[in-house]
Amino acid sequence: MLRFAILFLVVALVAGLFGFGYVASTFMDVAKILFFVFVVLAVLSLLGGFARSSSA
Repeated sequence: MLRFAILFLVVALVAGLFGFGYVASTFMDVAKILFFVFVVLAVLSLLGGFARSSSA
């Protein structure tokens, strides 16, 4: 999932470089959403791991 966020960020930067403002904006928004989804899933996984290891 983080790879997709980075991919969309790179596409947004390239599109912005060539002057495609709307496309760059759209890809940047998708990259932000995917990044925050990744962060939430990483935190939940981390908390799940701590809960599992402390109960054993």
